[in-house]
Amino acid sequence: MTRDALFAPFEAIEGDRTKGLVLLADHAGRALPEEYGDLGLPAAEFDRHIAYDIGVETVTRRLAERLGVPAVMARFSRLLIDPNRGEDDPTLIRQLYDGTIVPANYPMSDEERERRLERYYRPYHDAVGSMVASVASATGAAPFIFSIHSFTPSMQGRARPWHVGVLWDSDARAVRPLLDMLSADPALTVGDNEPYDGALRGDTMFRHAIVNGYAHALIELRQDLIVEARDAEAWADRLVPILEAINALPDIHEVQQHGSRTGPI
Repeated sequence: MTRDALFAPFEAIEGDRTKGLVLLADHAGRALPEEYGDLGLPAAEFDRHIAYDIGVETVTRRLAERLGVPAVMARFSRLLIDPNRGEDDPTLIRQLYDGTIVPANYPMSDEERERRLERYYRPYHDAVGSMVASVASATGAAPFIFSIHSFTPSMQGRARPWHVGVLWDSDARAVRPLLDMLSADPALTVGDNEPYDGALRGDTMFRHAIVNGYAHALIELRQDLIVEARDAEAWADRLVPILEAINALPDIHEVQQHGSRTGPI
């Protein structure tokens, strides 16, 4: 058996499914299967945001521990394939990312694209779907799905002033209280669909929450605020009472179809 055959595309963290909350981290990891080497890139590129969401793994682990809930984290670098994109998204496997050319991603044969989907992307989403379904089964109600990401302090020479952003599409059930509770801290600059728009057809939230009518939210933490483990843990601790309060809201565990700004579901 080759080492590649032992490569695990995801990590599942166990927790109390009866609490009705699932944590996801699409870009927590930056690992590559042995056969892909370094994708033709210098090692320093894997310390950058193009390879993974800096600080997110620590935040997710701390949240899962403090809340006592399950989580699923992708282990592979998004430079291999991006789990937070639809299978037909042109940025699923990037050839150029924030000025960096990824040599191993160009040219990309249909066979290689399918191979990465089958070995890494789909197993991650199968694990997410299984975890979400198991929480729904344990509670007999709709789960609340919370996704953790991070973003760079600047992009293409433009500063990003937000400390934290909340991305969403059309279902505001978890989003509005999350924005309100974060904004109650005068020290925080909070972005509503910043630094990106949360309506992305085929992404993880679309696939596992929106289509199913499950309440959800995606948080973006600025990377310089969570790059150190102690700061990442402090941010997780800040989020614990907020998520507990949202998870206790009466409509959070109802199935509600709010549609998508990207078009019909």
